[in-house]
Amino acid sequence: MIQGAQLKNAIISGSNNIAKYRKQVNDLNIFPVPDGDTGSNMSMTIGAAVAELKKLPDTVSASEVAKKAASAMLRGARGNSGVILSLLFRGISKGLEGVEMAGSKELLHALDLGVEEAYKAVTRPTEGTILTVARVAAEQGREAFSHGAEEPVRVWDAVCMGAAKALEETPELLPVLKRAGVVDAGGQGLCLIFEGMLSVFRGGIIIESGMSEEERAQETAEFFRSAAAEFDSEITFTYCTEFVIGRDREIVKDPLDLRLHLETIGDCVLVADDEEIIKVHVHTEDPGDALQAGLQYGQLLTVKIENMREQHRQLNAAQTPSSQEAAAPAPVLERQEPTEELGFISVAAGDGLKSLFLELGCAVVVSGGQTMNPSTEDILQAVLATPAKKVFVLPNNKNILMAAEQTIPLAEDREVIVLPTKTIPQGLAAMLAFDPDASAQENRESMLEAAGNVDTGLVTFAARDSEFGSEAIRRGDILGLKNGKLHYIEKDPISTCVRVARSLSTKQTSFITLIYGEGITADQAQEAKRQLSAKVHSDVEINLVEGGQPVYYFIISVE
Repeated sequence: MIQGAQLKNAIISGSNNIAKYRKQVNDLNIFPVPDGDTGSNMSMTIGAAVAELKKLPDTVSASEVAKKAASAMLRGARGNSGVILSLLFRGISKGLEGVEMAGSKELLHALDLGVEEAYKAVTRPTEGTILTVARVAAEQGREAFSHGAEEPVRVWDAVCMGAAKALEETPELLPVLKRAGVVDAGGQGLCLIFEGMLSVFRGGIIIESGMSEEERAQETAEFFRSAAAEFDSEITFTYCTEFVIGRDREIVKDPLDLRLHLETIGDCVLVADDEEIIKVHVHTEDPGDALQAGLQYGQLLTVKIENMREQHRQLNAAQTPSSQEAAAPAPVLERQEPTEELGFISVAAGDGLKSLFLELGCAVVVSGGQTMNPSTEDILQAVLATPAKKVFVLPNNKNILMAAEQTIPLAEDREVIVLPTKTIPQGLAAMLAFDPDASAQENRESMLEAAGNVDTGLVTFAARDSEFGSEAIRRGDILGLKNGKLHYIEKDPISTCVRVARSLSTKQTSFITLIYGEGITADQAQEAKRQLSAKVHSDVEINLVEGGQPVYYFIISVE
């Protein structure tokens, strides 16, 4: 029989095991564009339950453990893989309801309900994904039980073998996996979690994560990480929209109706709910419509909206952040009394960019950006460390925007105004438009207008082989993006920078700023400027800025 303490330790062990190998899981992710977040999403999803489980006494029942884990995971779920993982455990919780100690029958019934919950939540279930791995694992466990494996540990051993077998076959079910020569990332993550649980069931050994408490806490605190879809081979809708609704007890509405509505405006719909919240995921062209529909069920607790077409430039994300920036813990900022009228904070990576935002008037620059999304707590610290009654926050990245907006109700003694800047050039343009003699509302309007008049180019590189439409991308290829969309696959960052900047410029262009980052020398930046000068009209002023940013060889601002 599986006692509550064993189940608690098993889930912690499963969490540690995927945390240990999350980078390897990230490297497998290729749906629908390379983003490398599945391992992190699943690790942080199940990791959200660990802190809650550690508070439970060893006398706890299996039912209480499962319920606590499912509730925490639903709230902490990130991306499709994380939502599905939370749904698996939600089903397990339902199956173990009222169970003091779980035998093989209870365990298998719980896992069956988990698989059912996961499949039910996905509009168009795709075989060859985490869903298949979970289903086959449950089937293998039940088959072993029918052949005399009555002990829970033997049943769970069969579950793990079934999951591993299904994982090996995922490339045969999904051609895109076979072309890339990988197995499904979500399925691999589930195998790691199940294996971590088996270690406790079999020998009472909790697998270590290989991470310090500080590192684990820092990762768990990263809100709103990017989560590209894991079920489409093509992007049909632009915006990946996720939100959590706090259920209004006075509103009697079936979440199924919400799901049916979302299916009319998008795809990849997931709607998961319990007594307190509804967790929603949808791909759509109209995120506002989805949010308005959600508001009919209660208040929005968290919101995340991401442009999946921009996700392609994140294919090198998990492997290329500056080691210093990624490893360094966020500084602890001292709270300041709001004595001034207006203040500004910005998010940026790279010493040059940080210095530039400080020079333009930001009181604090939060370290972060693509692949290094700061948490809501990080941004809130910066807001409270800004001695102003009204604090403008410039996220400078779509993936950080909603985390920034979460600070609005949290900063009780000052007003937070989030300017939805999605790129570094937009943030710089907004700061340059600030007028100290204007009101907060006037500045908000003029800064937004300035940000909207900027085009952004990016030059980065491919971290692995992949595909984009009919074109093959090879590891090390240079990628040129215009306003978040991939346009050029080249071999040289200098020529790519020139090509992107030139294509963004028009007869009305007055300024082009080339912000060069890690991997680009001052001489190379000058060469890019020289080549560009020969290709645009003579009235265009071209400036160079040493940004020092990771991930991007060049960030290009065209006004």
